[in-house]
Amino acid sequence: MKRATVLGGRGFVGRGLVAHLRATGWQVEVPPRDAVFPRRGTPLGHVFYCAGLTADFARRPGETLEAHAGLLARVLESDAFDALVYLSSTRLYDGRGAGETVNEDTPIAIRPDHPRHLYDVTKLAGETLCASLAPGRARVARLACVYDETDPDDGFLGALLARVAATPAGGTLALDSSPRLGRDYVHRADAIAALVAIAERGTRLVYNVASGTTLHNDALAALIARTADRRIAFAHERDAPAPPVASIARARAELDWHPAEVPARLGPWLATLTREPQGTPA
Repeated sequence: MKRATVLGGRGFVGRGLVAHLRATGWQVEVPPRDAVFPRRGTPLGHVFYCAGLTADFARRPGETLEAHAGLLARVLESDAFDALVYLSSTRLYDGRGAGETVNEDTPIAIRPDHPRHLYDVTKLAGETLCASLAPGRARVARLACVYDETDPDDGFLGALLARVAATPAGGTLALDSSPRLGRDYVHRADAIAALVAIAERGTRLVYNVASGTTLHNDALAALIARTADRRIAFAHERDAPAPPVASIARARAELDWHPAEVPARLGPWLATLTREPQGTPA
């Protein structure tokens, strides 16, 4: 039986990963937050490092560093794991040029005086620890924005889908955003498939786990209106630089990984909402 240890197994990506691994026959351990590492002599199997802080990193800098690098260093110092996959983020590319296509070898732009870059620096510290403390056994998955329509999280798309499901057919919901903003979204099921493939077959240090395309809010609103009969009223028309586009050529070629784009994933689910009783989340 394959053995896995999932750190951060109660978070959005982690709990989906735990459910998938158990459903496919893995023996999975989800250590508590106060678990002590290193745990030499205790087999960890494949470690999936899903622990981290995203929304509130700026208010909790010390905890962010501990989650992204401190605990990771202690886990990597253990000699009891087969492989480790560290969850990082394609947000690291945000300092690159607007709309630029980037890959895993693209240099990361960092400014220590930029508040947002606390997140980037601590994630990069984690990536560097993987390379230096467990070369060949530790790998990095840089995730785009992960979503799942059946288990909404507090990210932008997850929160929006929950509101769409709760809005009666034919209704309009107000959104404090602009139709011109966009991000790369990858479905949780596709992200999980990539994480398992990276753990079992990955040979490179870093893999982008994304859709490889940017979905703008106006296209998302059009999809929702067309398939679910709900309209979105945007609060403003603010422009923003287009985010860099993370290439997934490496994962496609080496792992035979082919994620679905948002319309293909969400279209069938959105269509079911027109058949639900009004105001009832799907």
